[in-house]
Amino acid sequence: MRIDTIRAAGGKPAHIRHDDLISVKGVSVVYARQLVLQNIDLSVPKGFFVSLIGPSGCGKSTLLKVLAGLEQPTSGSVSIDGLSPVEAARKRMIGVVFQDANLLPWKNAVDNASMLLSIADKSLSRAELRARGQEMLELVGLGDAAHKRPNELSGGMRQRVAIARALALDPAVLLMDEPFGALDAITRDSMGQSLLEIWQRTGKTIVLVTHSIDEAIHLSRHVHALGIKPGRITGSIDIDLPYPRDLAVTEDPEFVRLVVQLRTMLRAGHQPGDAS
Repeated sequence: MRIDTIRAAGGKPAHIRHDDLISVKGVSVVYARQLVLQNIDLSVPKGFFVSLIGPSGCGKSTLLKVLAGLEQPTSGSVSIDGLSPVEAARKRMIGVVFQDANLLPWKNAVDNASMLLSIADKSLSRAELRARGQEMLELVGLGDAAHKRPNELSGGMRQRVAIARALALDPAVLLMDEPFGALDAITRDSMGQSLLEIWQRTGKTIVLVTHSIDEAIHLSRHVHALGIKPGRITGSIDIDLPYPRDLAVTEDPEFVRLVVQLRTMLRAGHQPGDAS
């Protein structure tokens, strides 16, 4: 559980409780005798947008795969609303978006958007699947591109389809591994803003892996910084900038202060830790 303090009317402090949807306790991962993640403790309240940031090789993507049930921790425990990640995934509680959109080239956008749902729920008719796919394309701003194939879409548009595909499952948790990493800066900014709007409209719990300090602060309510060798959480910061946010927030003095704070935290965590 997380408790935030805000200022209520009259300036008096008020406390708001947030129930944790994701709980990670003492998770370590060892690959080929290499300690990749060490003693990770992490909680994500329901409805929060949380980012994981750190240098290449710090285990961010491995941690995301553990959350998704795609990797098993060597030690420790993970729960998604009280279930193991594998159980949660079976119940369609988890949606995953990777850096590569991985769309099927012979399917159009609406069929790609409904593809995972068609596998997860065999009872749905083709018309029902396409209706859900169209609904999700509308949500990500691609309603007019439903009949286009991946080779007719830009990189940003393909990633929107990938997000629509994950959202078609109506998951409680959306896990995103550098989804905008291959995009140019302008498209990346636009996609980040679109993701914020989707989050605010759906209320999903989002965990984003990113290398971008600005992106982490712009989008998130909470940021966890990971250090390297072994991967470990070296610090966390709350982002108290008010929502809704747009790119103008990057000029706010508080945003600049948070950038400096997070950069300092990451620099300290770039030194190898004690793996003993």
